[in-house]
Parts: sequence; C-alpha cells; structure tokens
Amino acid sequence: MKSWFVRILAFAILWGCMWVGNDVGEKELSVQLIVCAAAFTLYFFLPIVKRPVLFFVILQSLLSVLVLVHTPMIWVWLFLLFITVEAVFHLTALELKAFIIYSIALLIIASALLSEWVLPLYIFAIILFFIEIRLNRYVMERQEQRDVYEQLLGEYRQLKRMNLENEQVARLEERTRIARDIHDSVGHKLTALLMQLEMFSMQNQSGEYAELKQLAKESLEETRQAVKTLKQEEVAGITSVVQLIRKLESENHLLIRFTMKQGVLLTKLSNAQSIVLYRSIQEALTNAMKHGSSREVELTLGRTAIGEIEWVISNVIHEPKPFELGFGLTAMRERIEEQAGQLRIYQTDKEFIIEGSMPVKENVG
Repeated sequence: MKSWFVRILAFAILWGCMWVGNDVGEKELSVQLIVCAAAFTLYFFLPIVKRPVLFFVILQSLLSVLVLVHTPMIWVWLFLLFITVEAVFHLTALELKAFIIYSIALLIIASALLSEWVLPLYIFAIILFFIEIRLNRYVMERQEQRDVYEQLLGEYRQLKRMNLENEQVARLEERTRIARDIHDSVGHKLTALLMQLEMFSMQNQSGEYAELKQLAKESLEETRQAVKTLKQEEVAGITSVVQLIRKLESENHLLIRFTMKQGVLLTKLSNAQSIVLYRSIQEALTNAMKHGSSREVELTLGRTAIGEIEWVISNVIHEPKPFELGFGLTAMRERIEEQAGQLRIYQTDKEFIIEGSMPVKENVG
C-alpha cells in the first residue's frame, strides 16, 4: 500500500509539472482539468477492483484525449507510459502484454495526430516495456508466494484453533463423565444412607440420629452443588459460538454481523448438541471465508416457533454458480441429522445461505 501512495504522488507531480509550463487556452485547460479529475477517480479504484484491466484501458484512452487539446507530445507519452508502469502491479502477464500492445497503438496514434515521430521516445518506450514485463513476472511471483504464505498461516491458525477446541471438548466430556459418576455413585449412596438413618430413627423412636441425618443431608446437598458446578460447561454451546466469532474477527478473517434473538441465551443444550451447533457454525463460516465474494457474513441465532434452535449464515456472492456439497458441508449435515435436525443450503442471486435447526433436548437433573 505504501508503494501505491508513492506512485499516486508521482502521478500528481507529473500533472503539476505539466501545468507549470502549460501554455494553452482556457478551453484546453478546462479539458485538461476534467481529464485530470477523471483520471484520479479511476486511479483510486485500481487497488480495490478484482479485474482492473478494463479500468486501465479506460484510463489510458482518457489520457489519450490530451492529444486533442494541444498538449505537448512529451507529456502525452509520459502519462501513457506511467500508466503502463502502474499496470505492472495489477495485471497478469497475459493482460499486461495485451495492454502494452494497446498502449503502443495509442502512442502511434498520438504521434500521427501531432505529426511528431521522435525516435528516442520509441526506443525508451520499448526498453521500458521490456523491463515492465520482467518486473511484472517478479511481482506476480511475490504475490503467489504471499498468497501461499497467507494460506499456510490460515491453515496453521485453523489447526491450532481446532487442537484447542478438541482439548476443550475432551475436558468437557471428562467433566461430564465425572459429574455423572459422582451423581450416580456418591449421590445415590448418600440418598440410601439418609433413608436408612430415617428408618432407624422411626424404628427406635429416638432423636439420636438427628445429627447424623442432618450431616447426610448437607453432604447430599454439597454433592449436588458439586455436580451442578461440573456440568455448567456442558451447556455452554451459545457461549462457544460467541467466542468463535471473536476469534475470527480478531484474526481479521471475517466481519460478522451477529444477531441473537430473544430466548437463545436461556437455551440449555446437551454436550452433543453444543458440539453440533459449534461445529456447524464453524464450518459455515469457514465456507464463507473460502468461497464468499466479501469478508462480511451475517449470522442469526434464534428459536423456532416449535422451540427448536436454528441458525442462519449468509454471505454475499457476485455471480451464483452451481455448487456441490464438499466433505465439510456433508459432515455438517450428518451431524445435524444425528440430532434429528435439518440442514438447508441454497443460494439466491446475491447470497449463499446455510440454515440449520435441531430440536432442543434440555438436560434434566
């Protein structure tokens, strides 16, 4: 981006230098100012358009208009050659060669209209074009290396995140198992002990067991509180989705517009449901990162009229194309169907949409 600012500064200086020695009438000057404003407008769009070759052709044609307002030949050449230098950083090798041929045609037309055939300028242009083609090859190789590096970095971050998530899932499953063991063994035994003490108390018609009964009740209540504490993470499916969104946005992968409808935070999911919800949304956001035409994604999480939890992920597409379900989306559908849920994937003229839903089987006790 810094190099682009340097180039646009050079473009501005070029216009300034032309006007310092400019000796044209008001009408010609007005045309030059209009061409300058339009050229800078197109120039600002060059770094953000995906296929800028059309912008370069329009920009080059626009600058050629300077020939018609008695602009000196040297300035017309400098402007046209400057744009070919800018094209090095935006066009592919084939596009650049075609653009250079187009620029040569414009240079020849300009020379014919002004009746100025300066051989040194043509020699300089040919040498410059040769350097541009070699420089373009170097720029494209660097861009490919940068793309590969960013892809590898993204894969590394994803693997690191998945490892962390797998560890969290393993810990969650272990906590759940321990909680159930405590509930099934210690809790049941304390309940049986309390019942036996109650029977002894009734048989003996004595208050000797009151203290023991109170101790057993307190132990049972503490056990239940311990089990409840261990199982708190078991219903953290919604929270994990929020954490996932924060991670993706902090790593600058996506800009997510997250909408959470009323009642979602109060939804208690089982361990299996939490994992399915998390993995499904994660896969949908990953799919948006890979195939979406924009970094902006909309995610809506809510409850249906029949009480099911549902989620909708949509991202912008420029041109709808036929698609097939890959491994990730197929695995997502299988996970959801295992929970008696549904997955719907479709696209409109402007959006690719993934909708998922599953019945909520809230944990009891």
